[in-house]
Amino acid sequence: MPPVVTPFFDEKTNTASFAVKDPTSNHCAILDSVLDFDYFSGRTDTRSADDIIAYVKDNSLIVDWILETHVHADHLSAAPYLQEKLGGKIGIGEKITVVQDTFGKVFNEGTEFQRDGSQFDRLFEQGDTFSIGNLKASVLHTPGHTPACLTYVVEDVAFVGDTLFMPDFGTARVDFPGGSATDLYASIQKIFALPDETRVFVGHDYKAPGRDAYAWETTVGQQKRANKHVGNGTTESDFVELRSARDASLAMPKLIIPSLQVNMRAGRMPVEEDNGTTYLKFPVNGL
Repeated sequence: MPPVVTPFFDEKTNTASFAVKDPTSNHCAILDSVLDFDYFSGRTDTRSADDIIAYVKDNSLIVDWILETHVHADHLSAAPYLQEKLGGKIGIGEKITVVQDTFGKVFNEGTEFQRDGSQFDRLFEQGDTFSIGNLKASVLHTPGHTPACLTYVVEDVAFVGDTLFMPDFGTARVDFPGGSATDLYASIQKIFALPDETRVFVGHDYKAPGRDAYAWETTVGQQKRANKHVGNGTTESDFVELRSARDASLAMPKLIIPSLQVNMRAGRMPVEEDNGTTYLKFPVNGL
């Protein structure tokens, strides 16, 4: 029996989070959770995460993993909050150390900020395998959007994060530090090598022009045939040219400043200062 995938969509950040359940047991994993954050007040809220918690508790599930496909730049992760309430191990790609080093410098973090990935419980590499109950899962390293991006393949399901969007919207941007259109193209070929019937769940949706409803599920075959940026035999050189031109026209994500500082710490806030308050830095002309 295939994995049972339940989506949770946060319209404010256009983020799709997922719970993937073993149909033969009550074990599950949670992917790419959202901690609500009001940029103007600096206040956090757990409503989105609480929806996931309610689903887990209502169905008497056991959380084995709380997984991140990458260090998100458009929303804060709720991983520590979910772990506190539900248990489970927090996992991300082992190249998180590259991201931590890059943005540790951008935000001028002190020596107390560890750049070894130790904030996470498991650092995954290409080819690693793990279990969700009786489900077998494996890891594809799919850099390009960021150096640490992963695709989690759980039986006949692939969770691709920001690497691919719905076919009518295209692919992820590559203009953040450590991004690469060439790497992204190669990563997408890894996904395209999966069986055509593999279900693909994307990490965001923005309603492409002409589409009225949000969507987050497609297949490898549909992506290969119809992805507007990289489908239908698009060459690497054409993709790199298209992706570079598109990225030059994009504004930075609204929540990139708080998101990077929190998510490179596995969803934890910076250490409180001597007045008991946590602060997030804003690097002027730093990004």
